[in-house]
Amino acid sequence: MPSASLLGYRVATARAVANMTRPQLCAASGVSISMIRQVEAGTRTPSDAVLDALAQALRTTADELVGGPGRTDSRVHVAIPALQAAIADYDLPADGPTRGLDAIARDVAAMTDDRVNSRYGRLAERAPALLEELFRAVDQSVGHDRQRASHLLALAIRSADAVAYKYGYRDLSARLVELMRWASAIAEDAALDAAAAYVRTETFFASNRLGGGLRSLQAAADRLPAPRTVRLTAAAAALHMRAAVVAGRMRDADNARHHLAEAERLARIVPERLYDGTAVGPDSVRIHCLAVAVELNDLHNLGSAVAEATRWSPPGDLPAERRSHYYIDLGRAHMALGQPQRARESLQVARQIAPQHVREHGQVRAELATLVRLDRGRNSELLAFARWAKAI
Repeated sequence: MPSASLLGYRVATARAVANMTRPQLCAASGVSISMIRQVEAGTRTPSDAVLDALAQALRTTADELVGGPGRTDSRVHVAIPALQAAIADYDLPADGPTRGLDAIARDVAAMTDDRVNSRYGRLAERAPALLEELFRAVDQSVGHDRQRASHLLALAIRSADAVAYKYGYRDLSARLVELMRWASAIAEDAALDAAAAYVRTETFFASNRLGGGLRSLQAAADRLPAPRTVRLTAAAAALHMRAAVVAGRMRDADNARHHLAEAERLARIVPERLYDGTAVGPDSVRIHCLAVAVELNDLHNLGSAVAEATRWSPPGDLPAERRSHYYIDLGRAHMALGQPQRARESLQVARQIAPQHVREHGQVRAELATLVRLDRGRNSELLAFARWAKAI
């Protein structure tokens, strides 16, 4: 059973979708208006009988109200057991064919491209075999070739982790993050270590240990050598970008602005592109400025950020996931400013850019559910969008 507040939110959203008032739901279900009000407010957990009656009146099921909408992309879920099996014997891989590292590198680059452009189904299907091959390559190589194979393995693991994390396989994601750190250590590459620390933040998000996540990022930044190369500079900028968002989510404005300023300073000398799988450069930092404003929920800064969005949009050559994230955050800003119609428009733009990213984004689902409630289920286009995203 979910928390009373979450269950109440789902009941209220289902009522909005059904375009029913509380008196109408009372008449259809036989549940008192007082009980409905308490359930929706999250101050009372309904009995099984009450939940069944509400679900039947709302033309849904008790399981849907308790468990939330069903899963999305079945291709990903079908591929997960193979991914779990592929990493089980990472340090003792079975014998098998292994291509040259140049050929493997091309496939790793294709996986990274799938990840940053939110093609999760294809990524999940190709990941297990490539990971198995890379484990063999690391096991069979020595010297520089082993370091290069480990670098490629870390990048491939990062792409696989994106699927595990976004689709809710948090234990698998945590395991993949540790394997990325293991591969990075073999590669003996400071910039790659920073990338692993960047990805590790997911485990702190998942456990809601934001303070630990911020300390981890700060420690990784402190460990980096002086940024005498573009790649090391980009690694430092990426750590500060993520630290700014984490601090913003903690409502630590001073820390958030400090890290954002450091990211801006470093990004000025970094050409915008992917570095060890992370898009870094002036445009990426600009996108993070909006993300930090949203996390801090400072209405003055949000108003300025929304005004900026009328003059600037992410360039089309940025990865689709990063561009769509900008419009997701823009939608969140519009919601905070009481502009639901503009929020919906921003989410539609995000969907056009990267449909799978939008469909698997928890904040998008929350925004859409809220929009449906505000609209009382009257807009058929909004309802279709929300159902597509499994928000209702």
